[in-house]
Amino acid sequence: MTSKNLSFVLQKPGEVKFEDRPVPEVKDPYDVIVNIKYTGICGSDVHYWQHGSIGSFVVKSPMVLGHESAGIVTSVGSKVTSLKPGDHVALEPGIPCRRCVRCKDGYYNLCPDVAFAATPPYDGTLAKYYSLPEDFCYKLPQNVGLEEGALVEPLSVAVHVVHKQADVRAGQDVVIWGAGPVGLLCCAVARAFGAKKIVSVDINAERLKFAKDYAATHGFVAQRESAQESAERLIRECDLGVGADVAIDATGAEPCIQTAIWTLRTGGTYVQAGMGQSDIVWPIGAMCAKELNVKGSFRYSSGDYQLAVDMVASGRISVKELITGKVSFDAAESAFQDVKAAKGIKILIEGPNDDTKAKI
Repeated sequence: MTSKNLSFVLQKPGEVKFEDRPVPEVKDPYDVIVNIKYTGICGSDVHYWQHGSIGSFVVKSPMVLGHESAGIVTSVGSKVTSLKPGDHVALEPGIPCRRCVRCKDGYYNLCPDVAFAATPPYDGTLAKYYSLPEDFCYKLPQNVGLEEGALVEPLSVAVHVVHKQADVRAGQDVVIWGAGPVGLLCCAVARAFGAKKIVSVDINAERLKFAKDYAATHGFVAQRESAQESAERLIRECDLGVGADVAIDATGAEPCIQTAIWTLRTGGTYVQAGMGQSDIVWPIGAMCAKELNVKGSFRYSSGDYQLAVDMVASGRISVKELITGKVSFDAAESAFQDVKAAKGIKILIEGPNDDTKAKI
């Protein structure tokens, strides 16, 4: 029997299974139903799979995983005007309330009532079909493939970090800790906005080689040393003069965060892009003495997704290089295992089709 809406469902920490869920229907005149074709795996997906929670978000009932997706429109509501069946789209997977102060300010990523895919209690996109409002589906130009469309979500995160929060400008020196997907995409966005030096920092020399081939101008291997010693060595080896203009941490690791503060010049900007321990030791003295601009960064907000699509379509940023593997839907769990083991950069899971043979 052919499944109608085969879905990859987290039952509890460490336990997933395939389920045939109901096919979503058009319930609102602005709804769009999408046949999911590719989904990338995010670190948050892996964390839910392993631990069943992230902070206060706890999986209390079975939840479909996945939120980095692209697909083909199959049906639309009566008031949808910008999309039609057959269109290829990237999915922005968080729907805000649209009514609160944060939403009206344009910072809908900070809406307290946002319904975000694969964040409890909301199901994600690792399914055959998924429903979203029209304005959260971004039509992909003909020169942008569906595989690239699945990377628009992490690219939008990087756009928000680099363009919105860090406000990187032409001629600036930018240092980015972490050469995973978000860190690498931050390098690409910084280059697109004209950064002069882009230093990628990681403990993995192979990742740093990839970063330099992809978008970074320099690679720096982090070692076991104090934050101040690491910062001094980084500034010296990368010829950053009085320090970097912008420091971005995409790791969430305490030593990286501390080093980033010491690496900045006076009046520099620090953006926290990675999630780690809830509480860390923070170099507050250096932060105050340098009068640093310190910001958080959470997902993406108004304009980030469209800018990400436009940057890929125009060729200002290429994301194809980050796709290091694709697996069929019935091998989804093996892809999660590979991401957990830090194999490759970005692994995509193909959407289920009529021939998918997954055990339900």
